[in-house]
Amino acid sequence: MFTEQQARTVLAAAGHPDAPEAAELLALGENAVFAVNDVVVKIGREAALLDRAEREVRTAQWLNEHRVPTVRPAHPHARLVNGHPLTHWHRLPEPVRQPTTADLAELLRAVHALPRPEELPLPRRELLDGVERWLRLAGEAIDPADAAFLRHRRDELAARVAELRPHLAPGPIHGDALPRNVLVGPHGPVLVDLETFSSDLREHDLVVLALHRDRYGLNPARYAEFTERYGWDVREWDGCAVLRGARETASCAWVAQHAPGNPAALAEFRRRVASLREGDETVRWYSF
Repeated sequence: MFTEQQARTVLAAAGHPDAPEAAELLALGENAVFAVNDVVVKIGREAALLDRAEREVRTAQWLNEHRVPTVRPAHPHARLVNGHPLTHWHRLPEPVRQPTTADLAELLRAVHALPRPEELPLPRRELLDGVERWLRLAGEAIDPADAAFLRHRRDELAARVAELRPHLAPGPIHGDALPRNVLVGPHGPVLVDLETFSSDLREHDLVVLALHRDRYGLNPARYAEFTERYGWDVREWDGCAVLRGARETASCAWVAQHAPGNPAALAEFRRRVASLREGDETVRWYSF
């Protein structure tokens, strides 16, 4: 289990000796994210994520070169500290307002207009690749039958995803396209959290918000603003249900890693698994 105190120890070892007291924790999920003066430090859970952290830095550099508004690295490379990948970023200005689905749509249009970068090899959006790692981190906190169910569902959906015929031309995608990954500063919306940036079906980016409309209570009017600004509704595509199912499976397993020592995460995991087992797409899920 990756704790805030462990992350603060990594910060201190990385050359931020005042981190145990002075650093402001911004997020603790897949990564621990701290603000240290005018720099944001992002710490991954395990050493295996170093390559992903390095790619995120290079992706940000590439997007800035192509004038897509995004975060800027404060150091050109990721590094490993106490077995954890660590990256430094320039801290963005305080937001002037909440991001909207229309802001997200505009940024996705800019990303989706880019060709595949020759100088930056991007992976496919292997949405289901993290399932095994998240279930492993969950350990004995979850029912083995639930873990087996998710593994079977993962394998079945992975085969179906591989056979999809896209409506849009494949290319660079954000990979986790939600308004929470947009910050609106004094100069406009900026795209953040680039660790899942990939080159794959553009529909991956569009299914995310469709799922949030159906599962997480996103106002249908906000979803309509998104599709209008982007110019297409992914729900019209016959592959939508397959990508949605894959993302649901990944999202369910992602919550599992937080189950050890966290009763709220365990309860949410059980809610999600039960709805998948029953095939009930109307059960409300809650962000965690």
